[in-house]
Amino acid sequence: MVDACYALPARVTLGEAAAVRAQALAALRAAAPQGPWEVDSGALAAFDSSCLALLLELRRAVAVLRLRAVPPRLVQLARAYGVEFVIDG
Repeated sequence: MVDACYALPARVTLGEAAAVRAQALAALRAAAPQGPWEVDSGALAAFDSSCLALLLELRRAVAVLRLRAVPPRLVQLARAYGVEFVIDG
């Protein structure tokens, strides 16, 4: 069972990272999940390593982070940076 879900926007690059981070952390605080917290990344169309940094921070902030609808390019980027564990949950 998933406690809450947050949907990433279509764009998470350096220019948007701070605003998306603030929004995601506010959603996390509001949900206060006791179990898994799900992040829907299906809308992601433009992203860079800032997106990975955001996912790493969210993973540290919640007991279990589950990603849904992960774009193949995000998987490739995570592998390139050696942080595929963020994608795999």
